[in-house]
Amino acid sequence: MTSLSICVFCGSRSGANPAYEADATTLGQAIAQKNWRLVYGAGDVGLMGAVARSNQAASGKTFGVIPTHLLKREVGKTDLDQFVVTENMHERKKVMFMNCDAIVLLPGGAGSLDEFFEVLTWRQIGLHDKPIVLLNTENYWQPLLALLDHIIDQGFADASLKTYFTVADTVETALSQLESA
Repeated sequence: MTSLSICVFCGSRSGANPAYEADATTLGQAIAQKNWRLVYGAGDVGLMGAVARSNQAASGKTFGVIPTHLLKREVGKTDLDQFVVTENMHERKKVMFMNCDAIVLLPGGAGSLDEFFEVLTWRQIGLHDKPIVLLNTENYWQPLLALLDHIIDQGFADASLKTYFTVADTVETALSQLESA
């Protein structure tokens, strides 16, 4: 696939493990090297900042979306190719989703989980068929995967729920999954 726009959901913090930021940096560089566009939350902190800065350093194209109330907290990165300010989080997610061809979830917190579950739910109910890749850096997402198994085991979702996304243990595997989707 060429000329893809990849939406990256990730933490506005760097997390406890340096591997998280290393993978964010590697992913940002790789998106640029493939001549794909990075779509992300427009922050210049945490994993968000790492993925954007590495993408820009590799001459990548950037599209950032940030709500007004997070401009200071997430240090809105205004030197992007496209910088969109929204009224709220709901609009942010919508604009990011509408401007991407695929989604990659890096380690993150409640906001990243919210973003993941929204696009997963939309996929489950047939609103899109965009690839969703969880980058499981050093097994960060294992508890989430166990929770999804529990949800299925307890009858609140069909086993097909786990077919709406793929899991990658490395950036290279994530890129391969995006290319083959």
